[in-house]
Amino acid sequence: MLSSRPQATLLAAASPTMTSSLPTLDLLMRHRSIRRFTDAAVPDADVQAAVRAGQAASTSTGAQAYCVMAVTDPTVRAALVPLAGNQRMVERCGAFLVICGDTHRHRLACSDAGQPYEAGFEALLVAAIDASLFAQNIAVAFEAMGYGVCYVGGLRNQLEEVDALLGGLPQGVYPLFGMCIGVPAEDPLPRPRLPLASVLLRDRYPDDATMRNHLADYDRQYADYLATRGTEARGWTAGIVPMFAKLKRAGLAAYYKAKGARLD
Repeated sequence: MLSSRPQATLLAAASPTMTSSLPTLDLLMRHRSIRRFTDAAVPDADVQAAVRAGQAASTSTGAQAYCVMAVTDPTVRAALVPLAGNQRMVERCGAFLVICGDTHRHRLACSDAGQPYEAGFEALLVAAIDASLFAQNIAVAFEAMGYGVCYVGGLRNQLEEVDALLGGLPQGVYPLFGMCIGVPAEDPLPRPRLPLASVLLRDRYPDDATMRNHLADYDRQYADYLATRGTEARGWTAGIVPMFAKLKRAGLAAYYKAKGARLD
């Protein structure tokens, strides 16, 4: 297992008041996306422990609108690679999970009670929020056990095909993203985050001039970070613009509607 970076450096970057006596904060501040793993498998007992920790996350009125598909079949793992942006780590990591919003149980409960399932957009939003909180607890649990993790949003590139590979998901189950887990085979620097002043806002949202100043500062920091990685030294906003300047994954809404999601 690769040694962790000195916690004092990471904590100081977050706040001068943090100390090494706060191990949970230290663990959270050491998060990095790991994309290269050793060949070691993740024992099922560890997967179960992490998922139980995921279930301890907050959930809207106890709805628990999530499920996770542990993909263990090597053939399916290999078939998912081209569907998730040709990310080979999907096949090579020690464990691969598909995090889903899940309203299917709620539909069964309504049906068994002789009631219609009439939930609208709020139900989809609850499922997405519940599943994200669930997944983040899972990620932190795995990191606490010494594993590395990486979220895989590319799973949404071709959801119809992913759905078929997972055996055909029932109505109300919405694949949201994947998660690779394994023993790290790399030790990347933490990616810098936006300035705290641009995220922690007091009473009202700042004017655009103030926010642009924050972004300019962050662009310089982000370019320095990329330079240390040996990649093109560009600002954060230069990478954000192509992400949001055109429509991506145009079929997502149609897929989710076909699975029972409503936007009203």
